[in-house]
Amino acid sequence: MAPTSQLRSWMESHRDEMVQDLRDYASVETPSDDKELLDSGLAWLEGWLHERLGAPASRRVIDGGQYGDMAIADYTAGSHDGEWLTALCHYDTVWSKGTVDDWPPSIEGDRLTGPGVFDMKAGLVQLVWALKAAAALDLPRPHVRLVLNGDEEIGSPVSRPVIEEAVSRGGAVFVFEASADGAIKTARKGVGIFRVEARGIEAHAGLDPEVGASAIDEIARVVAQLHDAADLTAGTSINVGLLAGGTRTNVTAGVAIADVDVRVSSAAEAARVDALLADLAPKDPRASLTVSGGWNRPVMTRSAGTADLFARAVEVAGSLGLTLTETSVGGASDGNFAAALGHPVLDGLGAVGAGAHARNEWVSLDGLVERACLAAGLLESVARDAAVPSEDDRVGV
Repeated sequence: MAPTSQLRSWMESHRDEMVQDLRDYASVETPSDDKELLDSGLAWLEGWLHERLGAPASRRVIDGGQYGDMAIADYTAGSHDGEWLTALCHYDTVWSKGTVDDWPPSIEGDRLTGPGVFDMKAGLVQLVWALKAAAALDLPRPHVRLVLNGDEEIGSPVSRPVIEEAVSRGGAVFVFEASADGAIKTARKGVGIFRVEARGIEAHAGLDPEVGASAIDEIARVVAQLHDAADLTAGTSINVGLLAGGTRTNVTAGVAIADVDVRVSSAAEAARVDALLADLAPKDPRASLTVSGGWNRPVMTRSAGTADLFARAVEVAGSLGLTLTETSVGGASDGNFAAALGHPVLDGLGAVGAGAHARNEWVSLDGLVERACLAAGLLESVARDAAVPSEDDRVGV
């Protein structure tokens, strides 16, 4: 690895530029549900990337339809041979148009706050400056395929196959989502989004109570059954987050709907939940229950390859005087898709801070510099190990 002092000194000398980049980026609004702002945001991003990194070796944009487009850019490292690495970053945020007007990016001490800074605009800034450091200090690095996703915050409905194709070249996958209190995310739960619809028979609740079949009664029983099926010790949470039904207080409800969020830590638990949903049945035979939706993201397990990547990250962090830990989290990311295909994934390489999706979202500026150094060191480590021939190669087997 390059001398630690050299890398840290270079990054510190560009601290103000990094901070300004993040402030500028956070000022560009990119809400997941605003196609016009997503388009202008991606155009801004590509202009900034060109300014900071130059033209990529190749670039393509995939139409996201009503959602944000996806951009894929390959930043090769000299020779056509060598290791490839995919970096996943989403540019959409949960913040609605106009948020930045009354909550502009601002700095207080070590903290920079603003819409999207933690989730996950700082992560991309860190990666870009890691690539700049590699070029400036002549550090070896792998070829990097950067995937910019515009629909991650709403479950990546269009981008999933694009991401799966993008990582198919092979190699490690780095996800620059925010850290968890500084920890790297080496495992994530799978996520299912389901809707249960109950249909009954409408009738006058006072005059003909025996004629009606209440959809609300049926959906209430479903809610209790689903919540009772949660098993937190097995890593399974089941939450009915939205309920709707009925028309009037004096009318037996003809329709009721429950929207359900499910998180699981294993394929076995996912299968158990599938069976539970398939077996739902109404108490009143005149009513019906219909289940729609499905699994939004597969489980991201801590594979041997991911464990090896984390061990490498700990070593690099140690050389920088940093302590690195790992964790498993209930939230999902695009890293889940890559892990399900068998790729080693390091997630949470982005910001040190807190407040994802909250009005107090913030990132540490010291952390911004440190994580950019970590990313540069990891890129160098991956490239150096790939350049060392295996034992079989050395003996000519």
